[in-house]
Amino acid sequence: MTITKYSKLDLNPLKIQQDQKNFVVEDIHSGDFFEMPAVCIDAINMINEGLPLYHIEEVLQQNYPNERVEIVSFVEDLLELGLVSSIDGETIFRRTMSDKLNGGLGWISPKVGRTFFNRYSSFLYFLIILSSILLFVFKPGLFPAYEDIFLFDLMISNLVVFLALSFFLVVVHEFGHVLAVRAEGLPTKIELGHRLFFIVLETDMSRVWSLKPEKRYRLYLAGMYFDAVVLFLGLMVQILFVEHYYVVGIAKMVVFSTFIRVIYQFCVYMKTDMYYVLENWSGCYNLMESGQKLLKQWFPFLPIGEKSSSFDGEDKFIRPYALFYLIGVLLTIVITVFYNLPLIIHAGILVLPGLIEPASSIHFWDATVFLLQFVLMFGLLAYSWSKKYLEKEKATDIGMPLK
Repeated sequence: MTITKYSKLDLNPLKIQQDQKNFVVEDIHSGDFFEMPAVCIDAINMINEGLPLYHIEEVLQQNYPNERVEIVSFVEDLLELGLVSSIDGETIFRRTMSDKLNGGLGWISPKVGRTFFNRYSSFLYFLIILSSILLFVFKPGLFPAYEDIFLFDLMISNLVVFLALSFFLVVVHEFGHVLAVRAEGLPTKIELGHRLFFIVLETDMSRVWSLKPEKRYRLYLAGMYFDAVVLFLGLMVQILFVEHYYVVGIAKMVVFSTFIRVIYQFCVYMKTDMYYVLENWSGCYNLMESGQKLLKQWFPFLPIGEKSSSFDGEDKFIRPYALFYLIGVLLTIVITVFYNLPLIIHAGILVLPGLIEPASSIHFWDATVFLLQFVLMFGLLAYSWSKKYLEKEKATDIGMPLK
């Protein structure tokens, strides 16, 4: 399709709102969001007024003498982003919201969400977090250790219970996000994904861009708020039911799983909840990619995403993020060295000798199931990676898609 300065076009219905530094443009039909600078917004407004493209270019060149204005290239970018409904009378296919968020968990009432997330809830969750910290300080014996996983004699029992608990707690975490999103009346869904080598469930929060920046924090932190409640309850169970061995043992598993998951949220070199908090605070919506580009000067093996370009004035946020990026890597190494590796090694020492026993032995099957969990984990990881890289991301110089 050839586009010239004399082409006539219509845009999809768009909602434009001022963000911290630039503007967020929402395609009403598809539910997609894009970050754009002021020059692009002026161009869109003049297109919607029906002004000819050559006239728009002249006006923009006068108003933005330091910007390189090419109206045809800009329209081609809008077309690629799916924001154009017709060109010279030819209708362009438009994706609808139902194509993007099928279902949207609309059966969860916003009133239910507001029961957990309202004007008072953040203060309550803060008190719960503070209480857990004080419990760790005054009762250091409650601090989780990798030995907490080994509650039963058979490893298969430990694995089944721990994995079931961990899955349930992850669902609880994600439902924190879901309820916070629904409290704002927005659609969402839960999908399988990954962060680095970790299989995760992910709540689609792309619609949060329709909210003001200050309203987004609660949605990003909602999962960690629920984690804080679970952690506090796990600690209190250990204190109140000290004479009940299995009850305390289950509570220790809950605390261990939740504690490790919360620590990983601060590994902002992955797109964790805390990463999105930093991204929202800075107003830099390609923070990780730009941070990787900066760090690649010293660590050439780091990848650079397609959205590694940045808007003017974002460098002052990218450099501090690069430091947090490295701290997150250090946290991952610490967790691996002091928790994950000792846990796997200790479990292996306990169960792998069972592989040389007869197939009729419970210890043989105990060791077999222990190995099969790794096969399952890597299978899910392979599925998540293939799903991600089969979806081609769109990126342009004038508008960065907001995921």
